[in-house]
Amino acid sequence: MAQGSDSRLMIDEDFYGAASTLAATTVPPIALGGLNIVGQGIAETDSGAPRLDSDGLNGVIQLTTTNEDVHAAGLQSATMFDVGLMGSIVMEARVRQAALNTGEVFIGFSDVNTDLAIIEGAICHGDTITVTLTASDLVGFLMASDLTDNSDWHGIYNGGTTTGETVSTSVDFDADSTAGEYQVLRLEIFPNGTVEWWVDGVLEQTTTGAVSTSVDLCLNVIVESKTTAVKTLDVDYIRVWANRDWTA
Repeated sequence: MAQGSDSRLMIDEDFYGAASTLAATTVPPIALGGLNIVGQGIAETDSGAPRLDSDGLNGVIQLTTTNEDVHAAGLQSATMFDVGLMGSIVMEARVRQAALNTGEVFIGFSDVNTDLAIIEGAICHGDTITVTLTASDLVGFLMASDLTDNSDWHGIYNGGTTTGETVSTSVDFDADSTAGEYQVLRLEIFPNGTVEWWVDGVLEQTTTGAVSTSVDLCLNVIVESKTTAVKTLDVDYIRVWANRDWTA
């Protein structure tokens, strides 16, 4: 197919707009620009429903879980990304957590694109020094309260030519987060499956063959509760750049 002059696809969501709180009984998915609000528990009455806040110039979405174990709230892209056809793919998100040791957060890409997406049991899970890679294809940042280093981001991956690392200390960035402070997370995925993980402008990890070059991946930004502790994640913005798939 002939290619046009505009060869880059972009998701740029700054959550700008009037402040609003979604009804706790709203059933996912909920369209939000190029993203969908998803998650198990969003439609339940004990959920702290996602809230959009705006000061007129900048917007923030606060994703809040229920007070039940393994209930999630998150954002997914409406677009699927093929690394081989659409790389290089770059994802950047500015995020903040009120507390660091009360649940799990996954920010990245996976082959999971269900309306009731959860982290544990669908994408990955961290426990002491073990990371369980549930999704066949995934790449991203994981922070989990059950991991020994539960205030660190971990660069996890699965499905590429390099076997996914399941020992958390091998993919621990030692880049501590601070409750209540924003961090900028950036993934750069190259057409050959090599991935770079960046935190606040610092390159933390590079893995060759981390992801498959022949599968479709969905952007996932998901926060999940543990036991009865409510977990929140503030997302200031999400941006994704990728080449267009001109074979379509």
